[in-house]
Amino acid sequence: MRDKQGELIGFEVDVARRVAQDAGLKIEFIPTAWDGIIPALLAGKFDVIIGGLSITPQRNLNVLFTVPYAHSGVQLAASKKSAADKTTIADYNKRSVTLAVRRGAVTVQTAKKYFPKAKLRQFDDESQAFQEVLNGNADAVLASSPKPEQMAIQYKDKLFIPFKENLNRGSEGFALRQGEFDLLNFFNNWIMLRTEDGWLQSRHDYWFKTLDWENQVAEGQ
Repeated sequence: MRDKQGELIGFEVDVARRVAQDAGLKIEFIPTAWDGIIPALLAGKFDVIIGGLSITPQRNLNVLFTVPYAHSGVQLAASKKSAADKTTIADYNKRSVTLAVRRGAVTVQTAKKYFPKAKLRQFDDESQAFQEVLNGNADAVLASSPKPEQMAIQYKDKLFIPFKENLNRGSEGFALRQGEFDLLNFFNNWIMLRTEDGWLQSRHDYWFKTLDWENQVAEGQ
């Protein structure tokens, strides 16, 4: 997402800026469609993915992953208008239910695992998936926690969280091209140091456990 000055903001943006600051490097952000993010890395369009990319065995066959810098899980935010009576996994695992997800994300696999009967609508951007529910075109959206919880607070008249627990738990790491072991070593040590001094947890809590940042966000984001 972007702030009112048009600059990218968010947890991963803070992480990337701090990495560059600590290494004395200039940073450039390359916004990329989610389903093409790993091919773009492999094609050399940028040097590292720091974007909430979940570590999976399938992805690890194509890229190197650092140790986790954050942990999340997948949660569901549902429409109060079309899904107010749906409070169990079984309620959403029906052909009459439409779910919105970000294309290529771990949420796609989660949706297929828990809701194989539901209709799946995939979008390049997570905000588009949420907007689909807010516009009344889908019954619920799956996303990495705590985004669903935050959106349910922000749009409390339109969204609610039907499940008490996350559907699964994941770990996010930086992704690098195969063979870049010196860079991997640097990033792993950076994550270790920023974990030990509490900086990563502090920034994670700011972005994911509060809405203190919401006044920075540009309208329509």
